[in-house]
Amino acid sequence: MPHEAPDPLPQLLQSFFCQRLQSQRAVSTHTLTSYRDTFRLLLKFLEQKTGRTPSQQRLRDWNSSHLIQFLDFLEKERGCQTRTRNIRLAAIRSFMRYVAQEQPDAIAQTQSVLAIPMKRFDRPLLGHLSRSELEAILAAIDLSTPGGRRDHLLLSLLYNTGARISEILALERQHVRQHPSALIEITGKGRKQRSLPLWKPLARELHRHLATLPAEPTSWVFNNRFGRRLSRSGAEKRLRLAVNRALPSCPSLRGRRISPHTVRHTTAMHLLQSKVDITVIALLLGHATPATTHQYVELDLQMKERSLKKLRPPTSAGRRFKPNDSLLAFLERF
Repeated sequence: MPHEAPDPLPQLLQSFFCQRLQSQRAVSTHTLTSYRDTFRLLLKFLEQKTGRTPSQQRLRDWNSSHLIQFLDFLEKERGCQTRTRNIRLAAIRSFMRYVAQEQPDAIAQTQSVLAIPMKRFDRPLLGHLSRSELEAILAAIDLSTPGGRRDHLLLSLLYNTGARISEILALERQHVRQHPSALIEITGKGRKQRSLPLWKPLARELHRHLATLPAEPTSWVFNNRFGRRLSRSGAEKRLRLAVNRALPSCPSLRGRRISPHTVRHTTAMHLLQSKVDITVIALLLGHATPATTHQYVELDLQMKERSLKKLRPPTSAGRRFKPNDSLLAFLERF
């Protein structure tokens, strides 16, 4: 009796990571990590469904029915937000497109999976800080300790540059330029590099901080108390501590969720309110297109009020539509 041919799924998944993602697309470490986490969760989920270990699973197990159940599992049992659910689905779609090329006989299955839609979600207005709120947080940081001086520098850099927290925490000594003018060189999403100038007082503060660090060009600019690079969660914790200390002098901060990304939104809003061109703001923030930066216009109520003052309200009042048909009346309920 002939032996059954091994299922192609394990080899397909390995070649997808090694050939498609790393060799052909040269994706970033962050993308690889996100894809890895997606498939690790999916393999564990399907192991419970099918009773087969990850290395024994079959391609036909990855059908649209099982994958829809997996997406529901992420939201209902793991408590993932819709954005996270869509990110996981995007990784699965990418793999299924690869499978369709490598396994033409699985085209019907892959098309069924690719037909699973992304889920729409609410897009709340972005939170930002007023200038007085930001100054209160900076003033609450204890500058008498090395950790406090580091935190003050970190928050000031975030506000000066509008950079993402991941971009600032990835700074090495070699990315700082003091001459002819002070600036930092960062690498953002899509491996786009940009240079961001620094205010003179902040440049001096950064220079003093660098004097306390190892002289190696690859040494991290922001370290934790153990001498290792400061993590994202560590930076968020230090910011929460500063916000809590600022509450007595700035009660408007109470009950608000303030993260390092809030500081990035704050920079964008303050530039917009200062009438800086939106295309320039997009360049500073590292946005792929100014369309992404337009979301900050939604936050500026003063800009909206100035625009609306140029319009005149209508003088005649409109009449409410009243359906005279039962089917139209039914549709009016929605």
